[in-house]
Amino acid sequence: MPEIPVSTSPRWAGGDRAEPPRTGSELETLSAFLDWHRETLALKCADVPAEQLSARLVEPSGLSLHGLVRHLAGVERWWFRIQFAQEDVPLLYYSDDDPDQDFDDLGGDFAAALETWRAECARSREIVAAAASLDDTGIRRATGEPISLRWVMLNLLAEYARHNGHADMLRERIDGATGT
Repeated sequence: MPEIPVSTSPRWAGGDRAEPPRTGSELETLSAFLDWHRETLALKCADVPAEQLSARLVEPSGLSLHGLVRHLAGVERWWFRIQFAQEDVPLLYYSDDDPDQDFDDLGGDFAAALETWRAECARSREIVAAAASLDDTGIRRATGEPISLRWVMLNLLAEYARHNGHADMLRERIDGATGT
């Protein structure tokens, strides 16, 4: 009988991502997968020359690694802090006059954007840790409907998975690096 491969995709070289557990509670598993995706984004941005971080390399898309980091910092804040925890904090990289500034306005230091993203991820982890249950709810501002922490975490997993795919294409265009 042929041996079944552990993975059909090559692993990303370097980095220190903890593999999500094969067993565990729903909260442990969701948290671990979300952290794995967060670290995947950080790895895709690591060791990239500064001038390439803001480069838009997959035309006609305006995506860049810098823009993805800014966007996901805003996503973390929007869903965990503003929608779920009901914190009264300003939006990041967004205004009604310029809703795409996370991707379009790439002035400023990438290291500062990365630090902002890391801080938002840390605050999101604190919010998750303080929740009594994945069934705890926040209120969706646009509709007034309740949203559960479970829904927020699954929504963020989908967001990171989608954007890590974009980061894969950008990184491959920069230096040929690939892997999961």
